Amino acid sequence: MVKKKKKTLSRTAGLLLASLAVYIVVKALILAGMLSPYWSLVMDQALITTVGALGLCIIYGFSGQFSLGHAAFYGIGAYAAAFISKTYGHGSMAWFLLALPAGALAAGLVAFLIGLPILRLRSDYLGIATLGFGIIVKVGMDNSHRLLPVLGGATGIAGLQQAASFDSIFLSTVVAVLLTRNFVQSSYGRACTAIRDDEIAADIMGIDTTKYKVTAFVFGCALAGLAGALYVHRYPFLHPSTFDFLKSFDFLLIVVLGGLGSISGTVITSIAWVFLLEGLRFVLGQQFIEFRGVIYALILVVTILLRPQGIFGGKELLFLKPPKANLTAASGKEGPHADLGD
Repeated sequence: MVKKKKKTLSRTAGLLLASLAVYIVVKALILAGMLSPYWSLVMDQALITTVGALGLCIIYGFSGQFSLGHAAFYGIGAYAAAFISKTYGHGSMAWFLLALPAGALAAGLVAFLIGLPILRLRSDYLGIATLGFGIIVKVGMDNSHRLLPVLGGATGIAGLQQAASFDSIFLSTVVAVLLTRNFVQSSYGRACTAIRDDEIAADIMGIDTTKYKVTAFVFGCALAGLAGALYVHRYPFLHPSTFDFLKSFDFLLIVVLGGLGSISGTVITSIAWVFLLEGLRFVLGQQFIEFRGVIYALILVVTILLRPQGIFGGKELLFLKPPKANLTAASGKEGPHADLGD
């Protein structure tokens, strides 16, 4: 157990140092003018997408819950944060710092309320239920002005304060990666993985499947809400069309392409995916919107044919690998069941 904790701490330190190195490089490129304001904005969007995709990585990649409504929770977090900042914030950094956890909390609370009934469903049925919920949320956003005029309804919300910077977005992404890694490597994460592999067997072994499924669902949706709160403070205009069901497919494709059960795959694929889409938008112009569905389908088909397990195939980079189980038994020898008591 002591060795395991030391390895975890050393890998955490390594992850933080690697993150610091990446931050310094990107920040230097921005300050030197080598990364234009446009591509800096794309980088920010890539990091925000990473936070949201990590949420679906927990829900689908590690827990096996097929969700097609992830964009709804992304939007709930965005609208909750927008309401706070538009009504009370007025550019205040204190209100911005309050709006971020508020967006995550709002998405997590809604996930808990709907998770209890719909998570009894499995496979395609769960996907259809979450897709239906996503459509309901989108319609609610279109008509939100009837309840709260400040939310703008179908016309959207303009004049939002851009309080989020690359620094705060990058820090939020690192925190999201650490929280995801710690959850996955905890007893909760191992229980979720067991449910993903065989829910019936996990239930027979005494795992409270409902408890762990709801926990993973709430945590994953809270990360989506945090991503939405960051988004609304980075861009001056918010519109319900940003959170339609196609956005849910963005997150789903990222998790599948990166490899189910791989945090590293989700992070790298998220960043690559956003830059790929913006590159295609730059090359194709307005035609990109028309061919977007075709591009999604082609990428997915090619990946399934060439590498069905995803790019990373469930593997992790060094700093995100779980430490091996090595508890020392009373005899002084290492046993194979080291983490059973964790």
